[in-house]
Amino acid sequence: MTDNQFSFTVLTPTYNRAHTLLRAYESLCNQQFSDFEWLIIDDGSTDNTRELIEQWQEDSPFPIRYVWQRNQHKKTAFNNGVNNAWGRLLVVLDSDDTLTPDALNQMWACWRSIPAEQREGYIAVTGLCARPDGSIVGDKYPEDVMDMTSMDMTFRHSVKGEKFGCMQTEVLKYFPFPENIDGFVPESLVWRAIARKGYLTRFVNQVFRVYHETAGSLSEEGAQTGRKHALGLLLLARDTVVECLPWFRFQPVSFLMAAARYTRFRLHLRARGVKLPGLAQLRGLMPTLLVASMYPVGLLLYLRDKKQH
Repeated sequence: MTDNQFSFTVLTPTYNRAHTLLRAYESLCNQQFSDFEWLIIDDGSTDNTRELIEQWQEDSPFPIRYVWQRNQHKKTAFNNGVNNAWGRLLVVLDSDDTLTPDALNQMWACWRSIPAEQREGYIAVTGLCARPDGSIVGDKYPEDVMDMTSMDMTFRHSVKGEKFGCMQTEVLKYFPFPENIDGFVPESLVWRAIARKGYLTRFVNQVFRVYHETAGSLSEEGAQTGRKHALGLLLLARDTVVECLPWFRFQPVSFLMAAARYTRFRLHLRARGVKLPGLAQLRGLMPTLLVASMYPVGLLLYLRDKKQH
């Protein structure tokens, strides 16, 4: 069980981001809520990250723990962070983003507003992100407070855009990111698996994070990103058409496009001579028919990628 010494662990996986970490650190210094620790998992940085953290540890108003690992990937750093966290709830703060001053205070209030006997059935409190100019990233939720799985919020209500909040550390331990997959693994694979187990999220229309857009974001699935992260993106497409079929009726077009992306990224892998791992194989008649019906579209997307190369 998690040693809950704190209400929150703020987890920051980082790699050669010493030049942006100050922004995250200052936002934590400005928090109105004090019962938290900052856990930094350094994924093998070669800059002055360690020296910077050691300097802050001397006079920080909150505990800072620094864990170094050899360079592997953010997914491994995340798993390492979950296993080392001492907080009941986990907040994942990227090394170049900031929390609003009342973020932890508001998240804790939202969490405590869930009846105590029901909290074990919740994975998260999730709010909104804003840009530095105050504009909201993506969609707001249809109501100011909503309890449901993240799958229902995504497919039934079509809410899109970057979101942010806190998650139950103990639950996350049962849903680690797969480390046997090389490179990028979409976070959605883990969040979806948790939702399909029935864990609820409390969604609130409150801004918890200031999102600083970074060039080359993985959310921009361009031709270069598609080639580089083909396996991870294929796994996400496969998860949609195989594991998420109960939600097909809410967004059939999204499922058809996922079927096309499955072919697109499989062709990228084939061109590189990469054998498809077992967990990336299709399973069942409906997924197979979906992918087959959208094969021409997937082929066109692949050929477009090749042309843009």
